[in-house]
Amino acid sequence: MSTDRTRPAGRRDRSRPGTVPAQRPRRPLRPHQWFAERLLAVLSGQRPVHWMLGHTIGEAYDQLAELAPDAPLGAGCRRPVVRTCHGSQPATGVVEAFASIAAGEQVRAMAFRLEQGPDLRWRCAAIDLGGERLPAVR
Repeated sequence: MSTDRTRPAGRRDRSRPGTVPAQRPRRPLRPHQWFAERLLAVLSGQRPVHWMLGHTIGEAYDQLAELAPDAPLGAGCRRPVVRTCHGSQPATGVVEAFASIAAGEQVRAMAFRLEQGPDLRWRCAAIDLGGERLPAVR
């Protein structure tokens, strides 16, 4: 017979009812991952272009303003998602990134360049949407 009176008979685990297991803290998104989500929100019509005003420099805002009205990454009834996002750092304070965007059966490519300002904030400096629409590979 067990000497531990807090557990029901036959119970072997040490957790108490009603306790929530500790969750691992989520790793913060890298700048290119964060920007991929924001750019997707604008280019799919979920957010207005001006949502990116403080997060763009140079011609990037003009590119967004030109692309966004057509919602090029919006695909009908399916909400698009970032499938993958990778970045490289060709120089200090610069990240060149690409993401694959999926919406239903469609997959699109999105490339962008981030530059870090003197205030250490990252801003999008260029955006490019690539290629023809291809069916998603499962």
